[in-house]
Amino acid sequence: MTTLTTVPEDARPQVGPRLTANRLPRWTPPAVAAGSIAVGCGIGAAAGLRSHLQWGLISALLFLVGGYLISAQVEGRRQAKDRFATSVVWVAFILAVVPLVSLTVYTVQQGIGVVNGNFLSHSMKGVIQSGPGGGIYHALLGTLQQVALATLMAAPLGLLTAVYLVEYGRGRLAKAVTFFVDVMTGVPSIVAGLFILSLWNLALGFSYSGFSGSLALAILMIPVVVRSTEEMLKLVPNELREASYALGVPKWKTILRIVLPTAIGGITTGVMLAVARITGETAPVMMLVFGADYINSNPFDGPQQSLPMYIWQQYSVVNNDFGYARAWGAALVLIAFVMGLNLIARGIARWRSPKGGH
Repeated sequence: MTTLTTVPEDARPQVGPRLTANRLPRWTPPAVAAGSIAVGCGIGAAAGLRSHLQWGLISALLFLVGGYLISAQVEGRRQAKDRFATSVVWVAFILAVVPLVSLTVYTVQQGIGVVNGNFLSHSMKGVIQSGPGGGIYHALLGTLQQVALATLMAAPLGLLTAVYLVEYGRGRLAKAVTFFVDVMTGVPSIVAGLFILSLWNLALGFSYSGFSGSLALAILMIPVVVRSTEEMLKLVPNELREASYALGVPKWKTILRIVLPTAIGGITTGVMLAVARITGETAPVMMLVFGADYINSNPFDGPQQSLPMYIWQQYSVVNNDFGYARAWGAALVLIAFVMGLNLIARGIARWRSPKGGH
């Protein structure tokens, strides 16, 4: 017979306490961060560094090194490496957010004093570039029309292309389409403008217009829509398709009634992000739309203004305080417009998310 031997409780390995012992308190990372900032600012001031960015980089370096050394001394090297990796993530996040916040705050400070009802409802017709007055109504109207036309052309093409790649694409043709979509994703905007200028304006003889700029913007928008829509369609479970096929539903109707409604939230988000991407493009507009100081509500006839072009024209005048102010005001409106599109995309994505019961 086998005899069971009972190990005394005090002789058992103390696994639990060893795993939880020698832990730094939760307030340690904030305390190390505060101390690093104080020491970094002191070093920067003592060294005569005028840029606060340099002070911040010194503080970040001290935070990484100090946090690792303290954790290695108390918790051991293994836990110190984990804390170091977490600290690197936080530092990278802060370094990415600070320029964005600084840009937004500075733009608001420079442009908020100009943006008012008169600025949003008047054009630059009859206004001297170096004088006061004027507004962005003609540029705002042109941007809305050009972006809307580009979206009407690019969104259906991108959606249908993504449906083909996911649902039907097989063989060499699908690989070729995927390759060219990837290539188009990295095409500079100036190249798209040159292509439309050579084909639409020079070869076919059409004049400068907002529609010409919309064609170039659509070229830039199509690969973004294709890629985002393709990824959303791939996330739709195949079980939904198979269940529809088992009921005798044709493939085209399954795509139309099952697949697309399931992925509509992500598709809408991708389209909105593509719209936000082309809204601030300047090079195609400079080459194809040409700009105008008056209100042109017909995007198919004659030059038309846009917000990016307006900002460049106002800021290009040397020693023009009124032009600088108008440029910052237009930049603030453009940022607000792009931010609004992103918020709409977020809202639609959350509303149509499967987690919401839709």
